[in-house]
Amino acid sequence: MTRECQNCKEHFEITDDDLAFYSKIKVPPPTWCWLCRAQRRLLFRNERYLYKRKSSFNGGEIFSTYASDIPHKVYENPVWYSDKWDAIEYAKEIDFSRPFLTQVKELIVEVPLIARAVVNDVNSDYTNNATGPRNSYLIFNTTNTEDSMYSNGIDFSKDCVDVSHVSKCELCYMGFWLVRCNRAFYSSKCEDCTDIYFSKNLRGCNNCFGCVNLRGKSYYIFNKSYTKEAYIEKKKEFDLGSFAFVKHMLEKVRELWVSYPGDYIDGVKNVDVTGNYIFNSKNVKNSYLVVEGEDLKYCQYLQTPANKSCYDFSIWGNGNAFHYEVAQSGNGSNNLKFCASSWTNVRDLEYCLFCQSCADLFGCVGMRNKQFCILNKQYTKEEYEALVPRIIQHMTDMPYKDSVGRVYAYGEFFPSEFSPFAYNESVAQDQIPLTREEAIAKGYKWRDPVESDIVITKKAEDLPDHIRDAKDGLLEDFIECEHKAECNDQCTKAFRLIPQELVFYRNLQIPLPRLCPRCRTADRLQQRTRFTLFKRHCTCSGIRSENGKYQNTVSHSHGSNPCPNEFETSYAPDRPEIVYCEQCYQAEVI
Repeated sequence: MTRECQNCKEHFEITDDDLAFYSKIKVPPPTWCWLCRAQRRLLFRNERYLYKRKSSFNGGEIFSTYASDIPHKVYENPVWYSDKWDAIEYAKEIDFSRPFLTQVKELIVEVPLIARAVVNDVNSDYTNNATGPRNSYLIFNTTNTEDSMYSNGIDFSKDCVDVSHVSKCELCYMGFWLVRCNRAFYSSKCEDCTDIYFSKNLRGCNNCFGCVNLRGKSYYIFNKSYTKEAYIEKKKEFDLGSFAFVKHMLEKVRELWVSYPGDYIDGVKNVDVTGNYIFNSKNVKNSYLVVEGEDLKYCQYLQTPANKSCYDFSIWGNGNAFHYEVAQSGNGSNNLKFCASSWTNVRDLEYCLFCQSCADLFGCVGMRNKQFCILNKQYTKEEYEALVPRIIQHMTDMPYKDSVGRVYAYGEFFPSEFSPFAYNESVAQDQIPLTREEAIAKGYKWRDPVESDIVITKKAEDLPDHIRDAKDGLLEDFIECEHKAECNDQCTKAFRLIPQELVFYRNLQIPLPRLCPRCRTADRLQQRTRFTLFKRHCTCSGIRSENGKYQNTVSHSHGSNPCPNEFETSYAPDRPEIVYCEQCYQAEVI
């Protein structure tokens, strides 16, 4: 079956396997393409932006993922989880004279939302989407991380600053995709490494500087072997405490990194998978950032294993099954359809938001430990089972239409205008970046920078070049971000250093940053690919890469002829990386 996407107007294919899955879970085929469906779900997740606002419960000042100017009620976490209120108090009768989703939209605004998605935090008020953070500041999407700052996608780590997608790491800075690393600086895609600098795609290495594609090596500089003594002497020539030196070195190694081949897919121990950042998985198709998944399609950010038999499921995980068009769910949830931010042993939910430990709900918001409810109203089992088919038919006969005319009958996820977040504060902006004008034209909300009365007291160019010259007085300054809010990254225009941050820089001889934390994160995430897959061929031309930048070190199975292998990859043709098939790539890793 081929359809035209309601949103982007492009044609997309619905395969026989897709139709079998939809039939199994009793939903109609989608009217949006998979990428537009993912974009719509990601609009319901604000991962990295916090705001000061008033509690809707007692008027006190709280930190929240929701800005103060939205119409929704927001309760601080202890109150939201307490028995001081009950979402069933907001129950509504079903009105079959109006679209059902219109009634859900009204409920979303009325029922209090939880301020931050954080549990078991210790001295970590400035965090979100976090479990067990301790003594940490501005870290997001994290599990059991301690004494860390300005990071996202950081798990089971300690004393890390400005890192993204790292696990079980310590004393790392400006890193991307690091696993079990200690003292890794300005490095990317490295595992089981210690004392490495400006390196990419290393495994089991230590004491390496400016290296690429090495395995089990020590004392290498720009992929050249040194004795331990010679390495130590050579490293003394590198002034790592100087901002000018680090800036020059980053420019140099980024050119170096793309002159070596990379694998067409980032992942290991997979069987029959397509997408990127997929690990230990089986039959996972067109998906992104999945660990220990099985029988998944069009899924993203399922880093917490294991998830099985899901389509169009974005973010989190941990033992979920039979999810379809779901955003942010975890902890043993089963059979969720068209739901957002619902987790912990929830099952058989449809069109629900912010529900926990519930079963058999339809169109509910903020419910806890409830069963057989519709629009937050309690029904008997028999009443519920009789009403649900009637509502589904009503949603088909009287669908909701959004502000730009898109139609949402039964079988489509919530309209984007139901999200409490603006497009540019949601994860959608990371994967499908839009300008303000583009977002508004598509009917999305946009958050403009708030004018601040903060007086900048230090320009970035006036900061000391070397960390040894950074005095304690800098802690009092408002430092101007180099981007000056002229980028598309929610730049804060100004930022401050905090004491533990300055201690970290001094101890590890790291120069002061010139960008605000938001811009630094956006810069790191530029290393990630995006969701879309491209049909490409291996760019090994026989004895060198197709672009001539890399000379093969060994003979490949196809000899001096171009490699015939083709594949789907998220490395777009206009990206600078050299993309090899698995066989050619493995031949060149030393």
